[in-house]
Amino acid sequence: MLSVGHVSRGDTGVTAVYFGPAGAVAGVDVRGGGPGTRETDLLAPHNTVQRVHAIVLAGGSAFGLAAADGAMRQLAQDGLGFAVFGEDEPGPRVPIVPAAVIFDLAVGPTLPTADDGAAAIRAALAGDDPAQGSVGAGCGATAGKLRGGLGRAQLESADTGYHVGAIVAANPVGQVVDAATGLLFGAPGSPGIDSAAFAKLPDPAAGLNTTIGVVYTNAPLFKAQAKRLALAGHDGIARAVRPAHSPLDGDTLFGVSTAGSGQAAAASAPVGDGVLARLTALAADAVEAAIVSAVCAARDGFGYPAYSSLLR
Repeated sequence: MLSVGHVSRGDTGVTAVYFGPAGAVAGVDVRGGGPGTRETDLLAPHNTVQRVHAIVLAGGSAFGLAAADGAMRQLAQDGLGFAVFGEDEPGPRVPIVPAAVIFDLAVGPTLPTADDGAAAIRAALAGDDPAQGSVGAGCGATAGKLRGGLGRAQLESADTGYHVGAIVAANPVGQVVDAATGLLFGAPGSPGIDSAAFAKLPDPAAGLNTTIGVVYTNAPLFKAQAKRLALAGHDGIARAVRPAHSPLDGDTLFGVSTAGSGQAAAASAPVGDGVLARLTALAADAVEAAIVSAVCAARDGFGYPAYSSLLR
């Protein structure tokens, strides 16, 4: 399972992605030169923990990592997490909650807190929230000269029977619109904005940004394959944002398989290389589409116009 919950605080926010009591197999790939992350080392294929229970995406730069602590404590309070002494034995449970943050400090002073992380988890436990744009981790996001945001997309693989989706907080240093044509790099067939008006917009005040997100599939994957899903997802950032993965971005994508549960599922046969190749191709498409959705759904704010308000 997968459900998303948001806490929106105007100029910043938190988005929690919850994977159910059994958790999900996850990997991570970091491409930006200025990442803000938590619990990414444990996602390496050679490390012990096999499943994560939630992933937190937040604003607030490094301060926003506090939200993951609140998310973790909320899950533990609800009896969810890694059973330290075994599933059938009494003892503590430790929720595994990796996190990544965007830099949004230039648009406002609000910082996400542990309470916000807990509230985002409670929202995700209550059910999936499909909201996009200026919500959750996308509240304070910018995209070059335009407003950024939180976007989602899910694509079906008809030949494999699986789906691949992406949940992305789009906050890049680079532009999402081609200045020459006014068209979105990630959706050149979509309506464009006035290129002359776009050229007159001021350059962003801060050069510290980040695009972060979760790329997920219902296909059974090993941790190494989940990392491959994340790695391929970065191609979607490179298509939708130019330039991407700069030294001033902290671009981080988590790859997640929501299939199965428990250690038995983690040890079962994953998909073969042929299926994985098709899934990774969809990962890039899903991330690209999620960035486009984030930008198209965003609202004007903090001196940044929304793409939708500049349409020809």
